[in-house]
Amino acid sequence: MNTKTHMQWSWILIVSFFTLSILNIRFGLLGLICIGAPMYHAIKGKGKIHCAKYCPRGSFLGKFLAEISFNKNLPKGMNTKTFKNILLLLMIAMFGISLFHAGLDYKKIAFSIFRLMLSSFVIGIIMGVIFRPRSWCIVCPMGHATGLIKKAKESKNSFQNSRDRTNPNKAA
Repeated sequence: MNTKTHMQWSWILIVSFFTLSILNIRFGLLGLICIGAPMYHAIKGKGKIHCAKYCPRGSFLGKFLAEISFNKNLPKGMNTKTFKNILLLLMIAMFGISLFHAGLDYKKIAFSIFRLMLSSFVIGIIMGVIFRPRSWCIVCPMGHATGLIKKAKESKNSFQNSRDRTNPNKAA
């Protein structure tokens, strides 16, 4: 039995987002869902499930670039934590500066979100053609951030569990 997964059709969401945002920039605010959903899943303890099962960008890249991709491996330097950390910090800084300049104007905020989403989408397409279709997914700042959240939660839980075992005064 062939059941549809979210990854088979979620590309429609990102195409709709860009189309609606071009027609009316206020729809750019919907990009907050794309930014918030992975964080929500990670904070809830589901790690990078968004990347694997729901991501509209990953769905688009996998579906439409498979036939035109050169299928090359990413350069080794791009697969390092250092590169991913730098890219995450760069994206956060660019987004933060953009939001600062937007002030409280919701149209400018919507445009800032749209611009961030579009720039990462275009970079993802370029990477997907030059390298493997979902190469962006390997370096994606959102995916990296959710991985960092998962590790932090695991570390906190591990610390809490070890503290509970070593504290005989704590009631069971």
